[in-house]
Amino acid sequence: MHRFAVRAGLLGLCAVAASTFAHAQTYPSKPIRMLVGFPAGGPSDVPARIIGQQLQTALGQPVVVENKTGAAGMIALNEMLAQPRDGHTLLLCSYIDPTNVHLYKKAAYKIDDLAPVSMITRAYYAIVVPADSAANTIKDFITLAKARPGALNYGKVGSGSVTEIIPRQLEKDADIKMTGVTFRGTGPALQEVVAGRIDFAVSPLSLAIPLFNEKKVKIIAMTSPERLPVAPNVPTLKEGGVDIVNYGWWGVCAAAGTPRPVLDALNKHVGAAVASDQFRTTMEKTGVIPEASSVDAFGKLIVDTAADASRTIKGLGIEQLDQ
Repeated sequence: MHRFAVRAGLLGLCAVAASTFAHAQTYPSKPIRMLVGFPAGGPSDVPARIIGQQLQTALGQPVVVENKTGAAGMIALNEMLAQPRDGHTLLLCSYIDPTNVHLYKKAAYKIDDLAPVSMITRAYYAIVVPADSAANTIKDFITLAKARPGALNYGKVGSGSVTEIIPRQLEKDADIKMTGVTFRGTGPALQEVVAGRIDFAVSPLSLAIPLFNEKKVKIIAMTSPERLPVAPNVPTLKEGGVDIVNYGWWGVCAAAGTPRPVLDALNKHVGAAVASDQFRTTMEKTGVIPEASSVDAFGKLIVDTAADASRTIKGLGIEQLDQ
């Protein structure tokens, strides 16, 4: 009985391995959906469409990019999790997804529900003030804020977003007090900075750089560890004496349970897409850094991001949100 049970177990494992291998050999067997949790034309949508085009060419199946917006990206993520776990439904995932697990009291998914494919970009943030602001550096801004506690305001996109976390970190580190004003998106917040109705905003560089180049705003600092080639005259926060380095990442994820050979195949093709001239040129124009990764390295990044978000949310006293 013992030998029979062992043999049966081995046969079962062999059958699973053979099935997984066969699935990988036939993948993809139908069109692939790439879900994006944010609006068309935004920082998530543009890279998704380039990656989608490249995957379509490499895999020989249509790759359809679908914008499923709402709930801080969770509508798109949950839509992916509701589909068969076979790699035919993918997500343009980001640092927001592991953050939401700790930001929302009852997030409908866990970190383990995500299967990493590859990181695709790393992006740092711009500290933006009106063009006529008296602040030309982060030190100037801190001086203004200390002279008028609570009077200066900043734009934020919801509680727990990076547009709130960085100002809250700045308040804590520089011993200043500001007032947060909530907007439906970073774009509207930036327009209020242009109009001079808010004093400060944190923005992806891709959104801020066109306004900066048109001299409609000033970028007084970056959250990068060193100056970026696209804005070589803009100092980092660290250069201004503020010890904050912060970046957002984007990548491609599948649902947990997707066969590893499928993840490995996708990783290879996504990596090639990230290395393509089209992707690199498009991203670098806006200060976004193209960066692919292994499956396992990306998985570690997702876990580390979740742990960091938990510490930050608790450390800054940010209240968890209801769904």
